[in-house]
Amino acid sequence: MNIYCQNVFGILLLGLAFILSGCATNTVTGRSQLMLVSEQSAIAQSESAYSSLIAGLDKSGKLSQDEKLIARIQEITDRLITQAVKYRPETKDWKWSVKVIDEPETVNAFCMAGGRMAIYTGLINKVEPTDDEIAQIMGHEISHALASHTAEKMSVRLAAGLAVVAITSSANQKNRQATHDVSTLAALTLVTLPNSREAESEADRIGIELAAKAGYEPHAAVTLWEKMMKASGQTSKFDFLSTHPASPKRIETLAALESKMSPIYEAGKSNRNSPADTWTAIASDTTTVGVVTNKIQSHSYGATKIGFAKQPNESVTQRLRELYSLQKDGVITENDFQKKKKQLLEEF
Repeated sequence: MNIYCQNVFGILLLGLAFILSGCATNTVTGRSQLMLVSEQSAIAQSESAYSSLIAGLDKSGKLSQDEKLIARIQEITDRLITQAVKYRPETKDWKWSVKVIDEPETVNAFCMAGGRMAIYTGLINKVEPTDDEIAQIMGHEISHALASHTAEKMSVRLAAGLAVVAITSSANQKNRQATHDVSTLAALTLVTLPNSREAESEADRIGIELAAKAGYEPHAAVTLWEKMMKASGQTSKFDFLSTHPASPKRIETLAALESKMSPIYEAGKSNRNSPADTWTAIASDTTTVGVVTNKIQSHSYGATKIGFAKQPNESVTQRLRELYSLQKDGVITENDFQKKKKQLLEEF
């Protein structure tokens, strides 16, 4: 064995020992995860990224101003967060927030570490999900945060980077680029892929349960993915080198969970009939909720304050949600909803 190979082998052994020392069993999933990056670090980094993203979107006018849609998303998400906090009580202190991003061509939603969420208007417009289906989407995304998938993904990338650095640092100048290319591909293929697929499956399983406990129909997980598959044109069950399980396979897995979720859903129905807890609309001490030209818009920018003329109290937000629920249930007309909302905002 030449000196180069000995050096690489030694560095890789040290790296492997370091990586193995960073493995921990996740209390939510029961799976061993690579956690070189702590969840608190992931939350801090996610908060910074989210703040930058939302500030940029706000500046470019890409945050939705559709009060009815915002109220709808917040109500559904708040019901899910209540159940999420029961899963992990310490998450009650997360700075939960949700934005509706006005990008009609983007079919996506996400939840970062620490509960920072967004859903795109493209998903609403192209898929046309019901409330039960939106609950499946947001429940899935919240589950990624509950299961510390952001910290895990950061850890995987860190480990891959360390492996590349270890090899390239021992390579001579002539072979360094080729070694870098091979090492990067190996790291991405052998390390990133399995965790991504496992993480998606875990989020599906936890998400459908969160939604059921919040009173949302489990079968909506199946109908959602049928719509997704139709919208994307994805019909193949082949999911090799895919970060998401292919839709038909995903549908089969979710359908198999329905019988288990049914009693949970029946028990959770009453939760949906009760007023939702307020998690995303009323701010913590580092968030402001603003009214601009009668447009309700929630902002979370960490310690950065975005000032508006007034801050609505919880009763105002709750009354807006009650109005939305009445209109959604057909108790009042769309016209009445708009009139009463306008009156409420003027009083505020």
